Amino acid sequence: MADLIAHIDQRIRRALSGLRLAYRAVLRRVTPTGGVQTAQVSGLAGESTPDVELFQHYGLTSVPPAGTMAVVLPVGGCTRHSIVIATEHSTYRMQGLANGEVALYSDEGAKIVIRREKIIEVECDEYRVKCKRYQVEAEERAGFEKPMLSTSQALTAEGPISGHGGMTIEGGDGAVARFAGDIEHQGGTLRSAEVEINGIRQSGHRHPTPSGLSDGPVNG
Repeated sequence: MADLIAHIDQRIRRALSGLRLAYRAVLRRVTPTGGVQTAQVSGLAGESTPDVELFQHYGLTSVPPAGTMAVVLPVGGCTRHSIVIATEHSTYRMQGLANGEVALYSDEGAKIVIRREKIIEVECDEYRVKCKRYQVEAEERAGFEKPMLSTSQALTAEGPISGHGGMTIEGGDGAVARFAGDIEHQGGTLRSAEVEINGIRQSGHRHPTPSGLSDGPVNG
């Protein structure tokens, strides 16, 4: 009986020896075209395997840079049917995250981090959004702590517009800056090169008097 068991064990080990197990490798080049990306990988023993499929989760995709570590799984134990099932790059991986936090990042330092307490941080050089409708619902406030905020088209405010550092409004390119409704001025001085009221310019406006037309306005 012992000889039979030993014989069976020997047959099993012989069969398993022909199967390639999962192994660590390094990505040398990634081809991002096609439905599934492929990569050239180098095993720890120096072997090179071209055209290995790089599997990723649906809805998320990336092109790992050269030098990325990988776990390669030979499907059915066959090296030529290998796939990459996981990647990691210790040089660029974000560190210092708390338990439960999630991050997307690139080798250039751009990142989106989902922090604890429902905080989302975005860091980049340029942030672009392209959509048909963009809506922000802030229960308390929305702040822009930047030197300038601009829009290439119309800006509509349903509530008052407050300016604490001064305000400049220009028609620009022949357009006219229009105000509808009452305008109330409180304190300070209104300055203008010309003011026209009901079609009458005030800078040279004169009144008829018993002695003829009055002189123009005089600074008080």
